[in-house]
Amino acid sequence: MAKRLLLTLYIIIYSLYSCNRSRPAKSDLEIEFIPDTLEVGYTYWWAESGPFVGQCGDELSLVFSGTITDIMEPTDEAGPLYTSQKGYIEIDRVFKIKDLGHKSYANQQFFVSDCFDGLGLKKGDIVLVFCYDYENALSIPGNRSILRINTLDDPLINSIKKYIDTDQDPLKIKKDIKLWKKHQLDAALKRIITCSQQVD
Repeated sequence: MAKRLLLTLYIIIYSLYSCNRSRPAKSDLEIEFIPDTLEVGYTYWWAESGPFVGQCGDELSLVFSGTITDIMEPTDEAGPLYTSQKGYIEIDRVFKIKDLGHKSYANQQFFVSDCFDGLGLKKGDIVLVFCYDYENALSIPGNRSILRINTLDDPLINSIKKYIDTDQDPLKIKKDIKLWKKHQLDAALKRIITCSQQVD
């Protein structure tokens, strides 16, 4: 009888503990980095960039923070299309990975793209990066898709994590409009908020 009572008590305590433990958020990804470099193409012809692309908010494919380790001199490698300037980022944390099959992000520790011209960034800057997919491969539309932040715990990170954790529900970050305004992204956020309200 005492054994049965102890077992019942143990099950109750374990159940309470299990229920109260918070589950990790979608954006709390544990990455075991490999010393490799992810090269991402520049969709320079996209009219929009940043985390709030599209009328109602296109799905983000890769979101991460990191530190710029090198920026090369601009070149005319891309011909008349755009000015190519390669930049390298050491990835610190990854907040979103979209499954793109064999072209998905695969835990690379470094990122490189040639979309850095005109961004005013330099070696040592801490950045928050937003990538999409184009023709089933990762792409970056440049401009406001690489944002300089103050620290790796910048308020923008909390805002984008909340956005990701709620399946990109812009209504959940409505109060963060002023944060995004500092990067001229408030109008884009307002646009997808309006779209979300109309759909509801």
